[in-house]
Amino acid sequence: MNLNEKKTNTKKIPKKKEDNKLKEENALLNDKILRLSAEMQNMKKHYAQELETILKYQGEDIIKKILPVLDNFDRAILMDSSIDEKYLEGFKLIYANLVNILKELGVSEIECLGKPFDPNTMEAVLTEEVIEEEPDVVLVVLQKGYMYKDKLLRPAMVKVNK
Repeated sequence: MNLNEKKTNTKKIPKKKEDNKLKEENALLNDKILRLSAEMQNMKKHYAQELETILKYQGEDIIKKILPVLDNFDRAILMDSSIDEKYLEGFKLIYANLVNILKELGVSEIECLGKPFDPNTMEAVLTEEVIEEEPDVVLVVLQKGYMYKDKLLRPAMVKVNK
């Protein structure tokens, strides 16, 4: 072997090692890029879902503030009607308009009178034993409950049969 052959052999070995090292680094960088890209897509999906939820329930706070007004209208309508029929009719019209507006926004009353007690949508504040009724049936609705789209806005306060 002459001197020139030795020099070329020693140069080939480090060059192959360097090529392998660069290939490994390239593969690692490609993997990192793929992971970051997937992470960005996941963040984008998560953000879109969060935004959709926020937009879906954007009126919830104002609706919660309106519900006590609706309750007061209910009470006023149930009062003695001999006071003034025209006055009461005005209340009924305002009440009906308010109910329609809330329905358009996606608010619905939880129907519970005479139905089985549901702890997910109702709050039992009183119990009574009525033999003629089935157990765990709502006897009286003390305060109406409401759903906002598919979300519980306020549970109904009810009296339940033991």
